[in-house]
Amino acid sequence: MEQTYMKEKPILPLLLSMAAPMILSMLVNSLYNIIDSIFVAKISEDAMTALSLVFPIQNVVNSVAVGFGIGINVMIAFCLGANQREQADKAASQGMFLSIVHGIILSITGILIMPSFLKLFTNNQDTLSLGLRYSNIVLLFSIIIHVEITFEKYFQAMGMMVVSMLSMLCGCILNIILDPVLIFGIGPFPRLGIEGAAIATGIGQCSTLLIYILFYIFKKPPVTIRKHLLRPEKNVCIRLYGVGIPGALNMALPSLLISALNGILASISESGVIILGIYYKLQTFLYLSVNGMIQGMRPLMGYNYGAKEYRRVNKIYRLALTIAIGIMTAGTLLFMFTPETFMKMFTTQETTIAAGASALRIISCGFIVSSVSVVSSGALEALGKGNESLVVSLLRYLVIIVPLAFVLSRFIGANGVWHSFWITETVTAFVAYGIYRKALRNK
Repeated sequence: MEQTYMKEKPILPLLLSMAAPMILSMLVNSLYNIIDSIFVAKISEDAMTALSLVFPIQNVVNSVAVGFGIGINVMIAFCLGANQREQADKAASQGMFLSIVHGIILSITGILIMPSFLKLFTNNQDTLSLGLRYSNIVLLFSIIIHVEITFEKYFQAMGMMVVSMLSMLCGCILNIILDPVLIFGIGPFPRLGIEGAAIATGIGQCSTLLIYILFYIFKKPPVTIRKHLLRPEKNVCIRLYGVGIPGALNMALPSLLISALNGILASISESGVIILGIYYKLQTFLYLSVNGMIQGMRPLMGYNYGAKEYRRVNKIYRLALTIAIGIMTAGTLLFMFTPETFMKMFTTQETTIAAGASALRIISCGFIVSSVSVVSSGALEALGKGNESLVVSLLRYLVIIVPLAFVLSRFIGANGVWHSFWITETVTAFVAYGIYRKALRNK
């Protein structure tokens, strides 16, 4: 199986063929996240609050897996473009070994710190209990998550997007089916409540991993994971972590942002915490769709960068940006004109629905311009510019938005937090585009 088509085929159909399977799987994954929250919200509002508070730690685990997976993805794609097959095998083999180590460490650490973490944001004993019952189960599957995502990035690096799509779809659909069955005890199954949601998530992740393993065994991909290459080598680790660490930080920063904003909102009203949690569930439908497109873009850019096809690299970037703007425009229209419909999916409290609808309208003002930052960050990762990508994410998730949200909240309450989103996205977009252009121009 040769990947030379990545630098030979017309860009538009090639990008669409690479991105479409990932966008579809990301849409289903987003749908699962929303449905999961809807079912948990039916348990109680405390359960929904618990889910929102656990999310940052849960996201850190996923972020490390995805960030390091991006490092594996970029190195494999670059090595294939530069015709360095042995190095590609090393990236896959050593990347898998290190991902397993990461999963073990994060599983243990997450379970140990969760009680203290939850107490930072609430004294409600019901919320604390629900949060611990959910997180203790979910975090046990951290190793599965890391191995699963490593396989995902491994297959994507070789352009095998359909494999990723099928594996992810099966896991998400199984999650959606099992959620109501295990939460509410449908048929012969016992009523497990919030633990049922956690178990359904774990089973879905295991099924995704199983499908990846079957594809690896029977598909026989060109890049192989070899036992004698598992031992980490310094030069390989430098390349993997050079993109992986900034990539993981990029993915983990939203967790830090949510925790910081939860702290600001908790001093204003508890409904603000709930609204922020609902928003982050809803926005995954948009940003994960864009992320799916970026997952199709990244190996194409990495391969052509390795093959020194720099003009083609820039054409891929511009086309990806156009697609992202289209997705975010649709999201803006939905959030502007139907926010009450979305809020009613998660709560029946009229005051929360009204405040949440206003928040969604304000935040969505920054959706379209955020396309520039998101695509530029993904493109920088594809070029191996992990530190530059991290700068963009730091601006979006920490340096600008947190101080701005704190200051504005002192004057206009929770609305100050919501306005800080679109202001931050506008400023960051200009900086992100400048960083990308400089990186490519220098090359």
